[in-house]
Amino acid sequence: MTGTGSISDGFHTFDELYEFRLLYHAHAVRAWLAAGYPVVRSWKHYDGEPCFGGGWFIVVAQLPTGQVSNHYRTANWSLFAGVPEAGTAPEWDGHNVADVARRMRALLENGGS
Repeated sequence: MTGTGSISDGFHTFDELYEFRLLYHAHAVRAWLAAGYPVVRSWKHYDGEPCFGGGWFIVVAQLPTGQVSNHYRTANWSLFAGVPEAGTAPEWDGHNVADVARRMRALLENGGS
């Protein structure tokens, strides 16, 4: 049986797309920090619980259009070097995938980084 990571849309596999998302996000948060937007990374969610029970961390940015976040495995921590580490992540504002996409699109449409 093939793992889901090797499933392809005919151009890219899921594994490739997740790798792209990770790298694009690492670049984006550096630009957001340079623009003065608060960004942190943490091993724990705002409630003090380790992300997904451990082995994961969260990167949270507070954009003018709202909060956005993603989780990554421990092996990717160094890609976010320069992002301040917080004991716990900021309180989650309830955003979902659609909210994140809308908030990032709005920031781009408004001329933000």
